[in-house]
Amino acid sequence: MIKAVILDVDGTLIDSNDAHAESWVQAFALEGISVPYSRIRPLIGMGGDHLLPLVAGITEGTDVGKKVSTHRRRIFTDQYLQNLKPFPRTRELLERMRAEGIKLIVGSSSDKKNLCALLEQARIRDLIESSTSKDDVDESKPEPDIIISALRKSGAAARDVLMLGDTPYDVTAALRAGVRTVGLQSGGFSLASLARAIAVYRDPADLLQQFSTSPFSKSFSGIIQSSRSLPKANLQME
Repeated sequence: MIKAVILDVDGTLIDSNDAHAESWVQAFALEGISVPYSRIRPLIGMGGDHLLPLVAGITEGTDVGKKVSTHRRRIFTDQYLQNLKPFPRTRELLERMRAEGIKLIVGSSSDKKNLCALLEQARIRDLIESSTSKDDVDESKPEPDIIISALRKSGAAARDVLMLGDTPYDVTAALRAGVRTVGLQSGGFSLASLARAIAVYRDPADLLQQFSTSPFSKSFSGIIQSSRSLPKANLQME
């Protein structure tokens, strides 16, 4: 029986991954660094502490790294945040989880201020019992720090917790913390990139529709070993 779920937010509950990528592109440009959108988009889901060295060879703690990060937060907040929308039926999905007695704990690579704003924009902040952001740990996803912190806050053992995320960085971070992941393709990542999740659904609405047979349900009698064992309807976004 699942006692808690560690929820990613960006790309999982709210449609924000493209906006984050655009914000990074513009932020780099303000410091004279040209990084194409196509290079950044596949890395959305990991924190800036990992993204900056990968795409520009700079670290978050340097002067340039701090400036780029500050630009990115401002651009995202001023230009994109107010227009973002939660994925259809996201709130219903979380309400269903709570009705099953599952604690909702957020584990996000966003900073705390940005995370609070995203939860408000998605209209789900009142449903969340606790959260961990990149500000609370040493390293963001795909390192396991955020998941370990969220797991402690859940008060449950790793075997009784699932991660719900949309990126391979969610899956990797969770596995490193001993937590299984249910994946969503709403963030734009392929089924193949989420192959280590125990189940994959198209989006929150798809998971809600199939909730009674999902790993979150009390009536679930086993572990789905591969996302490829899901009904074909879930595999259309390969």
